[in-house]
Amino acid sequence: MDIAKRVKERRTALGLTQYQLADLVGTAQTSIQKIERGDTKNPRNIEALARALKCTPEFLQFGIADNKDTNSNVLPGPTIKATAPLISWVQAGAWSEISEIKAYDAERFMCPVNCSDLTFVLKVQGISMEPKFDEGDLIFVDPEAECIHGSYVVARLDDDNQATFKQLIIENGHKFLKAANPNWPEQLIPINGNCTLVGKVIFTGKSL
Repeated sequence: MDIAKRVKERRTALGLTQYQLADLVGTAQTSIQKIERGDTKNPRNIEALARALKCTPEFLQFGIADNKDTNSNVLPGPTIKATAPLISWVQAGAWSEISEIKAYDAERFMCPVNCSDLTFVLKVQGISMEPKFDEGDLIFVDPEAECIHGSYVVARLDDDNQATFKQLIIENGHKFLKAANPNWPEQLIPINGNCTLVGKVIFTGKSL
């Protein structure tokens, strides 16, 4: 289920028409129509939309739910902490030179956990991190979060202009990047001065 289906389901459950919901949000009916049709995947007025639908922005965007009240159709989630820009893997590889990256005009996503101002979002590519992370998942990466043994990290290999997403393994003073997929051909990549840790994955928005 994606944001389009969640918005439509919440609206229907509350007995609202698209026009009524649009009036509550303070937008046009065509804007609601575009969201429910799947044309608008990251609405700018999502907080007002969530209030009108009596749920949280996190629920609409990611399906995050706190099922403390199992009899309720309203599924609250954690409080919004900040928003982070969705960037490309090439940009992530150069994130240490953040002044060169134009993040201000990027699509932004809400992060429901504490994060620094440098946090960015990447869309998972490929299958090297399956089954824990699927292609299309959104990962929130914080360059200021501490990377420790077992952390999922985004790193830049010196011989590549892109970043890579792996698990950090530290054993006997040696560091490696590990693929989560047991069938991935290159399971461990030694870190021996040829790699820079760009940041730690602090939250994942699953593709639904």
